[in-house]
Amino acid sequence: MKRALFAASVLGVLWAPLARAEEIASVNTNFRFTGSDRVSVEAYDDPLVTGVTCYVSRARTGGVKGTLGIAEDPTEASIACRQVGPIKIAEPLKQKQDVFTDRMSLIFKTLHVVRVVDAKRNTLVYLTYSDRIATGSAKNSVTAVPMPEGTTIPLK
Repeated sequence: MKRALFAASVLGVLWAPLARAEEIASVNTNFRFTGSDRVSVEAYDDPLVTGVTCYVSRARTGGVKGTLGIAEDPTEASIACRQVGPIKIAEPLKQKQDVFTDRMSLIFKTLHVVRVVDAKRNTLVYLTYSDRIATGSAKNSVTAVPMPEGTTIPLK
């Protein structure tokens, strides 16, 4: 029992820094009686950089499998990150770090949003891509948020 509680708390700490997505809107792309395919727009706030929000659009599979959460979503995704308030960096950032992940199929495919620090240009670069246990996809999208004058990105 103690091991299970310890494992759960360790997993909670490891996953805590990842952002949580909030669906902003979606549009149907292919009608199905059991649930339409759609493009979903989700927002998430960078958990370590207050004042930066990323918007990810991605395809979602409908139908019975989509409703049950066992369908594999298409690989296509796009990202746009923007300064939405005063920027405050909570702690020194890693040069490259996953800030958001979400499954795109039951167990095999995952969507990633990675924050990359471009220290030379004092800019945060966000990359979205998907991977798969056996094979990944080269389909990706990138966006950048330059730091306001006087704000320097602290690195680990």
